[in-house]
Amino acid sequence: MLTERLRHLERDGLVSRTYFAEVPPRVVYEITALGTSLAPLFAALADWSPNLAEVERARAAYDSARRERGAGRRRAPG
Repeated sequence: MLTERLRHLERDGLVSRTYFAEVPPRVVYEITALGTSLAPLFAALADWSPNLAEVERARAAYDSARRERGAGRRRAPG
C-alpha cells in the first residue's frame, strides 16, 4: 500500500524516485520542489487541526438526531 501511494505521488510530481541496482536493491524517495510547495498548506491544516474535536462533536450530534428522527418514524401510531 505504501509503495502504491508513493508511486501516485511520483506520478503527480510530488516525490522523485531513485532506484539503485544493488544487492539488496535500494530505492530512495525525495520530495520535489512541487511537493515542497505544499508545505504552507500542510502548516495551515496543522494550525486548523484543533477544530477536529468540534467536527467530531458535530458529527455525534447529527448522528444522534438522525437516530432519534428515525426511531420516531418507525413507531406505530398510538
